[in-house]
Amino acid sequence: MLALILQLLSFLLVLLLSILLGMFNLLIPVLLAAVLQGGIAAGLSRTVGQARWWWFIQFFFPVVLVLMLGLHLPPTLFLGAFLILLLLYWSTYRTQVPFYPSRLTVWQEVERLLPEASFRFVDIGSGLGGLPLYLKKQRGDGDYRGVEIAPLPWSISRLRAFLAKSAVRFERSDYQKLNFADYDVIFAYLSPAAMPALWQKARAEMMPGALLLSYEFTIPDQPADIVITAEGDKASLYGWRM
Repeated sequence: MLALILQLLSFLLVLLLSILLGMFNLLIPVLLAAVLQGGIAAGLSRTVGQARWWWFIQFFFPVVLVLMLGLHLPPTLFLGAFLILLLLYWSTYRTQVPFYPSRLTVWQEVERLLPEASFRFVDIGSGLGGLPLYLKKQRGDGDYRGVEIAPLPWSISRLRAFLAKSAVRFERSDYQKLNFADYDVIFAYLSPAAMPALWQKARAEMMPGALLLSYEFTIPDQPADIVITAEGDKASLYGWRM
């Protein structure tokens, strides 16, 4: 919302400038106006302390918008793109957890950390379901579950499980509704903003000996018991024993 407000404020400033110049029969080319608006929005974002990546989004948004409008693409194309992104990212604005797909190298490291006996595993924010489906093939003695709140990834994971005739269960829900005491291993690939709340829930509900795994993101002020960096991977897999 803050980024949108700053962008609208920048638009009004450029509009005011255009009106003033118009009084002297001076016109600002549309693309130049977009560049000015983006520059002002980026500057405002920096001034109010938004993350650096917001500066680039704010600058390029009006420029890309003008260029795209110049292509005269059908409006239904933009509507379709919007609906796809909505189904993919859904409540990211609330959870602050965007769509982060993990990789095979991470799955292999998780596999090595699974208990030797039968166990219960859940992937919170399971995305397209790759990790639980992979683990079920490798370690069929485990009970696997994936929880995803966004409709599109959840639907795809359900379809993948059906086509593969896998016993992995995928549920569209918020992981906060889970009882962590029901699981021996919990895997998360969330975001830095979500880690403090995840740790608070894990400490309150997970059973002694259970394992909490997080790819890439650590828990503030809580050193991990396990740190694994796969070959060729820039991020690490972190683990905490309860």
